[in-house]
Amino acid sequence: MTYSKVIENFLRYVKIDTQSSEESSDKVPSTEKQRNLAKLLYQELTDLGAENVRYDEEHGYVYAVIPSNMDQDKVPAVGFIAHMDTSPAVSGENVNPRVIENYDGKDIILNQEANIVTCVSDFPMLKSCRGKSLIVTDGSTLLGGDDKAGVAEIMAMAEYLLTHPEVKHGKVCVGFTPDEEVGNGVEYFDIKGFGADYAYTVDGGMLGDMSYECFNAAGAVLTVTGKSVHPGYAKNVMRNAIKLAYEFQRALPDECPENTEGYEGFYHVDHMKGNVEEVVAEYIIRDHDKAKFEERKAVFAKTAENLNKKYGEGTFHVTISDSYSNMREMIEQKMYIVDNAAEAMRQAGVEPVISAIRGGTDGARLSFDGLLCPNICTGSEGHHGRNEFACIEDMEKIVEILLNLIGITAKQ
Repeated sequence: MTYSKVIENFLRYVKIDTQSSEESSDKVPSTEKQRNLAKLLYQELTDLGAENVRYDEEHGYVYAVIPSNMDQDKVPAVGFIAHMDTSPAVSGENVNPRVIENYDGKDIILNQEANIVTCVSDFPMLKSCRGKSLIVTDGSTLLGGDDKAGVAEIMAMAEYLLTHPEVKHGKVCVGFTPDEEVGNGVEYFDIKGFGADYAYTVDGGMLGDMSYECFNAAGAVLTVTGKSVHPGYAKNVMRNAIKLAYEFQRALPDECPENTEGYEGFYHVDHMKGNVEEVVAEYIIRDHDKAKFEERKAVFAKTAENLNKKYGEGTFHVTISDSYSNMREMIEQKMYIVDNAAEAMRQAGVEPVISAIRGGTDGARLSFDGLLCPNICTGSEGHHGRNEFACIEDMEKIVEILLNLIGITAKQ
C-alpha cells in the first residue's frame, strides 16, 4: 500500500514559510506567518470531514477529532501532535524542494555554485536510503522536515481514516502547534480540549526512530563585570570582561555538544555579547540523568564562585533556570504506550530503534502536564540546516505505522 498523499502534503507545506523567532518568543506564535499553515490545516481538516476542528485565533493552535466508529466505549483516545514552525537557524522562505529518485548512496550536490554538498560522511543515515527517493533542498534554505514531515504524515493518516470508514478505530485526536523550535510549543496547548488519553509527537528522525526520554534542561546566564580604562594606561587597573568570560568557559569541564553523544550531557555556550566592561553569555545545560543534571548546575555555579574569589565578589554572576525535565519518569508508569508504537513498527516491517532524544520535545512538558507523549519518527534528517532531507518511502511507511498504532490501540 502506498501513501502518495503524504508526499503531496509535504511538498505543499514546505513552501509555506513558518520560521519561528527567538527574538519574539515572548508571544505565541512568535511569527504571524505560522498562521498561514495553521489556517490551511484547519481548512483541510474541515474539508475532510473531521469533527471539532478548531483554530485557536489567539495562539495559532489547530485541533481536530476523528470520531470513533466502534461500539466499545472504553477504547482509549489516542492523539498525534506535530509542530508547524521551522527552526530560526536557517531561512524557511522560498523553499525549493527537489526529488532525487533511486538515490545512489553518494554525496549529494545541492548547489554547485555555492559548493553546498550533503556528504554521506556527515549524514551516515543516508546509507539506508540507497535505492529510495529523497527530497532535498536547493542549498539556499532548510527543507522543513522538522516538523512538516510529521504534519504531512498526520494529515495523510487522518485523510485515510476519514475516507475509509471500514477501518475500525477509536477516537483519534490531532493537534498542530506553533513555536516548538523556540521552546513554547505547548505553552497554551489545550490538553483537556484535545481529548486524548495519551498521545505521540511525530517529530523524530529516520525510520524506526522512537524515544520516550529526553534531556533534563536548564538555561544559564553568565554576567561578567569588568573595568574599562584607556588601554595605554591599563596595567593593574583594567579587567577585561571578555577575557574573564573565556576564563570561565575554560574552567568548565570540556563537555560540550561537539564532544558528546548518546547519554552524555553537556554545557553549551549558545550566545555571547559584550565588551571590556561587561559580557553576557547564555548557556544551556543538559543531562539525561537527574542527579548528574543537578551536579552540572552546581558545577556551573561553583565555577563562578571560585573565580569570584580570584577576581572579587560580584565579578561573575550566574542565574540558572530549569527549562524541562526528562519525560522518562512519567512515561515509564505506562510503558504499554511505547510498546504499542514498537509493535506498530514491527507490523510495518520496521525494526524499532529506541533512543534518548538529545534535545527537547513538546512531549516532555505534555507528559508532566498529564498527557503522556513519547516521540516517533518522521523519515527526515539533517534538521535545522541546508542539508536537511526526507525519504519518500520512509514517510509513506510512517503513515502505515500511524495507522497500525491506531489499530493496536482500538484492540485494547
